[in-house]
Amino acid sequence: MSSVTPIKSAPSFRKTTDTFVAGAKTLPQRYFISPEVFAQELAKIFSRQWILVGHQSQIARPGDYFVSEVSGESLIVVRDKRGEIHGFYNVCRHRGSRLIENRNGQLSAAIQCPYHAWTYAFDGRLIGAPHMDDVPGFNKTEYSLHPVNVGLWEGFIFVNLADASAQRGGYISLNEWFVPLTGKFSRWNLPALRPAKRIEYDVRANWKLIFQNYSECYHCPGVHPELSKISPYDSSENDLTEGPFLGGLMRIASDKSLTMSGRTCALPVGDFGNEDFRFVFYYSIFPNMLLSLHPDYVMVHQLQPQSPERTLILCDWFFHPEAFERQDFRPEDAIEFWDMVNRQDWHVCELSQQGIASRTYQPGPYSSRESIPAAWDRYYHWRLDS
Repeated sequence: MSSVTPIKSAPSFRKTTDTFVAGAKTLPQRYFISPEVFAQELAKIFSRQWILVGHQSQIARPGDYFVSEVSGESLIVVRDKRGEIHGFYNVCRHRGSRLIENRNGQLSAAIQCPYHAWTYAFDGRLIGAPHMDDVPGFNKTEYSLHPVNVGLWEGFIFVNLADASAQRGGYISLNEWFVPLTGKFSRWNLPALRPAKRIEYDVRANWKLIFQNYSECYHCPGVHPELSKISPYDSSENDLTEGPFLGGLMRIASDKSLTMSGRTCALPVGDFGNEDFRFVFYYSIFPNMLLSLHPDYVMVHQLQPQSPERTLILCDWFFHPEAFERQDFRPEDAIEFWDMVNRQDWHVCELSQQGIASRTYQPGPYSSRESIPAAWDRYYHWRLDS
């Protein structure tokens, strides 16, 4: 596992100039429907970048694991007996069988292939291979599981399929990747938070439409009337406006929370001043993480592109660990609110996908309230062309 130093400091929000580039337009049709473009994205983006796959709370004990799919590859993420987190391709070194079928669980002692019972330690070493001692020259040390780069940022687990020793692939360490965000989110105590719920959404839309939808509230008055009553659509202030990390804050009506009841549903996730209870922060982290920071909870969307026209989205809600022991803990108040808003978003994304597939579609102009989607497109182009 990559060694990552936890972020400690917590600088205040600093607004930067959010420059709208006149003449910016939406992407051409091929970027949303072409199998060839999608294959390029898997090869040049999802096989080379740091990809969110989970949170350390999902594998709290030794032997805990989950399986994730990245760029068409099945990966095992497991915690060993020393507390280290490892990542491996879900492929037996004997005859290539999938090792683990379940999406998550607890392994008592080792990883064992269901086919011929080759057995691996949680650090990937081959420790058992029936009848292979009779094979001349066979050496267990040569048949460890194929590792994948794994790292932690603010408690979230990322993997990178790139060869860390190769210079041509443009590989950078997780520490280097997140340098621009050093200390930015420490107030929310992200490593310590616990998940209360995950909802999976199978959205019939291109993954880029999800990012573009998340990155503007131009659509909010018509699509999200409930959200707009609590958080005015025109209250946004962006502080990250170029590059792989984009977003900023929106205001929350006084004494309100983004819940069905409009009231706070849990303990604050961090130490906030009174003013900070009036903001929600939204950031996109290229290429598959959407991070929504509320005073009383954190919501994270993890995108898993399946095809040019289909995206699996895993949405998790995180809360202060002590909130779970309190009688006034009402996580469903936030979960039901955002499940409603999510479904509203996915519906319009699917409508966009359907319209973009038309022979009449042509790129349309971005408005001044869509500077972040336009900036996202620019960075996407740079990554795809590099």
